[in-house]
Amino acid sequence: MKSNKTIPVQKNEKHTVKIEDLTREGMGVAKIDGYPLFIEDALPGEEIEVKIHKTGKSFGYAKSMKRLTSSQNRVEMKDENFTRAGITPLQHMHYPAQLSFKKQQIKNVMKRIAKVSDVKILDTKGMTEPWGYRNKASVPVRKIGEKLTTGFFRKNSHDLIAMENFYIQDPKIDQAIIKVRDIMRTYNVKSYNEKDNTGNLRHIIVRRGYYTGEMMIVLVTRTAKLFPASKIIPDLTEALPEVVSIVQNVNPTRTNTILGEEAIVLFGEDKYTDTLLGKTYEISHRSFYQVNPTQTEKLYNVILDFAALTGEETVIDAYSGIGTITLTLADNAKHVYGIESIEPAVENARANAVLNNVENVTFEAGLAEEVMVEWSKQGRKADLVVVDPPRKGLEEAFIDAVIEMAPAKMIYVSCNPATLARDVALLIEGGYTAEKIQPVDLFPQTSHVESVTLLTKN
Repeated sequence: MKSNKTIPVQKNEKHTVKIEDLTREGMGVAKIDGYPLFIEDALPGEEIEVKIHKTGKSFGYAKSMKRLTSSQNRVEMKDENFTRAGITPLQHMHYPAQLSFKKQQIKNVMKRIAKVSDVKILDTKGMTEPWGYRNKASVPVRKIGEKLTTGFFRKNSHDLIAMENFYIQDPKIDQAIIKVRDIMRTYNVKSYNEKDNTGNLRHIIVRRGYYTGEMMIVLVTRTAKLFPASKIIPDLTEALPEVVSIVQNVNPTRTNTILGEEAIVLFGEDKYTDTLLGKTYEISHRSFYQVNPTQTEKLYNVILDFAALTGEETVIDAYSGIGTITLTLADNAKHVYGIESIEPAVENARANAVLNNVENVTFEAGLAEEVMVEWSKQGRKADLVVVDPPRKGLEEAFIDAVIEMAPAKMIYVSCNPATLARDVALLIEGGYTAEKIQPVDLFPQTSHVESVTLLTKN
């Protein structure tokens, strides 16, 4: 009978280790007798004194106690709390090294999962100033001491760390959150108590147009009652003149999901506007809109470059949201068909087409895989299919429909390298070649990477 391999470390032991690699989340990896330890705030090449704080059968976690040597890619942190909260897990890494790390993540999964080693992976497109870029903040509200407090949860917990400056958000959004918080304190609005499902104010969400400066405030509450709303709303609009919309979203359930089903418009309409590559978009409190506007423009320019449209093409844009990619492609295409499962987003997209005087687009409401399967059965054809799916990637039925439809090109916009590689492998089996991948850093200081992949029909 084979004996179980013993774990070479125990909780609370101290060891000196050398960091060999990084996980895809940006944690340092060290090994003791072949046993991997994952360590926050650690970079390859560094020698660190660590304390073991958790062990499992295959790997463990350790805490950095003393750094004995420092990597040339190390920079000073803005705030250790941001690493503890998981907001900026790469803030200790020199920005060019972050860009190389993200390119390597894509290279690794293409080789390991897609079994493709010859695809051209370009250097990650980064930012000149990789801070203060987020145009949306969703900040939890809890009671600390006797005060309603805003901040962020400690990683893997619901313990709130009080914060006022998030550094990666538009500074005007950080300032707005503080003003909203202070007005709520003035009127003694009760913060949400997750344990008892009592209190009222759960989250403060602020969205701001990068180019327009228009601001939307969303107050997520447990109940529809917000007292005294008749005083709160005038105070908010006076303190924040840029506000064009205040929405109360009601979420009565015990859940990690931020938004509930019911929405009450308290000021203006449920929309604000911003521009992207010269087009104006109306954005509701539920709408998905990329959080990094300047990098989104770089991303969309990559899509346009890979598409190389002549004006004669029929294009399908799946997971089209409020129509930003669809309308961007429409300038150079014969016709673009957008597919989106969320009805309000489809309504937004149609309104945005009218707003921008774009007539060569059609938006279809439905699940992308179901619509594509139906269209392929009908014998519909497209010259180009563009996809921008959620993190889980594409459904196999969608991939089968693309293979059946056989467009000359497919452009895959991905926020998850692992599911991208899985789907690329299936598309290669179906007769496509992965030509090149362009990573774009939409989320500096984090381990997330967006990418654009060009696939062509053999």
